[in-house]
Amino acid sequence: MTYVGIDVSKATFVVAYSSAKGSRTNSFKNTVKGIHEFIQTISVAEHHCVLEATGNYSALLVYLLSEAGIAVSLENPLKIKNFARVMLSVTKTDEIDARLIAMYGEKMQPTSYKLRNDTILILKQKRTVIRQLKKQLVATGNLKGSMEVLPFFDPKCKKTIEKTIIFLEKQIKGLEEELASLAQSEYKKQMDLLTSIKGIGVTLAAALIMATGGFTYFDNAKQLTRYLGLSPTYQQSGTSVNVKGHINRNGDSSLRSQLYVAAFASLRCNTECKACFDRLRSNGKPGKVALIAVANKLIRQAFAVVTQEKLYVDGFKSEKP
Repeated sequence: MTYVGIDVSKATFVVAYSSAKGSRTNSFKNTVKGIHEFIQTISVAEHHCVLEATGNYSALLVYLLSEAGIAVSLENPLKIKNFARVMLSVTKTDEIDARLIAMYGEKMQPTSYKLRNDTILILKQKRTVIRQLKKQLVATGNLKGSMEVLPFFDPKCKKTIEKTIIFLEKQIKGLEEELASLAQSEYKKQMDLLTSIKGIGVTLAAALIMATGGFTYFDNAKQLTRYLGLSPTYQQSGTSVNVKGHINRNGDSSLRSQLYVAAFASLRCNTECKACFDRLRSNGKPGKVALIAVANKLIRQAFAVVTQEKLYVDGFKSEKP
């Protein structure tokens, strides 16, 4: 298997067919036509493409490569960055980066990327737009508040801001309803299972389904926790280094925030989460640390009910054989 390194930008992408210095590279336009031209230069049986996850810029390339049956790996840019440091790379150009990514593929042999289905892609787009509209709503609300303290607030400006706020609220509400409806129709069983957990609502359940592809991307809850950036870090070396760090904060920061907020709600109604929180607090753990542990427990509960296809029963105790 020959690993092909691809460095993607908005308008173009550079391809390195080998990691060897001075090996052939080529540049293609990041369009449907340009990607098809690139696909003609490689074969399904011999080549495995590797590229960084660069958001929307790499989405079309990954989609068309997967549709063509070509193996493709979409790697975290932090992995490539740290690999470059290990290789003591001091020069950065698109061609060198592409060769470096090809070398990363040869050395690390990453797993192939699982293409998201159309429903997941649509749900993610709606969630992204909702998140951005909410940011605009907060900014517009702050603008209105800052203008109201002035000695004179121009009526025209006030009316425009108020209309904008009403428009944004309407758009957000409409998209949230569409997102919930689509998630319920396409993943009804999983949505019912997830919302049976005390503390997990429709919005968080849909977000978990989007992040996990309907709980098909991970083999266990520990992998999901690490992906979401809720795993604790720890550094120990010899006698001088012994540091208990913070959570790793990789993955989706928005979903991580949702889980943190859900942890608060679960303390009022989820017996196991409340017991976990009380136990850690009684052992001297800070409140935030205990809440992160509760968020982890919610993930484990979510993974368990979906994989076992059983509704959550609060306070259930299994009988020992």
